[in-house]
Amino acid sequence: MSKQFKRQEYARYKKLGTKWRRPKGKTSKMRRYESGKPAMPSIGYRTPKDVRGLHPSGFKDILVCNMKELEAIDPATEAARISASIGKRKKELMLEKASELGIKVLNK
Repeated sequence: MSKQFKRQEYARYKKLGTKWRRPKGKTSKMRRYESGKPAMPSIGYRTPKDVRGLHPSGFKDILVCNMKELEAIDPATEAARISASIGKRKKELMLEKASELGIKVLNK
């Protein structure tokens, strides 16, 4: 899992939130990379190209809305995520079909 970078002084003011914003202040200690301050994103944190964008399980995440899309999945490299708009009855049928085909479902 990648490092979560937080905004400067996010804990001090609730209105700032935790979403990353680059510190731009003239005297900002975080911008100057002083010790004891949170880390800033840099090129060294990037993930390897072959695992970039994959689910933590190592599979490629595929959104599935119907049976036809479920059957088109490659069980060796891809995992299914059943759409939230699918109802309970149809989702149960899709889960049965996925277990028959040996497909991993990420949101059971």
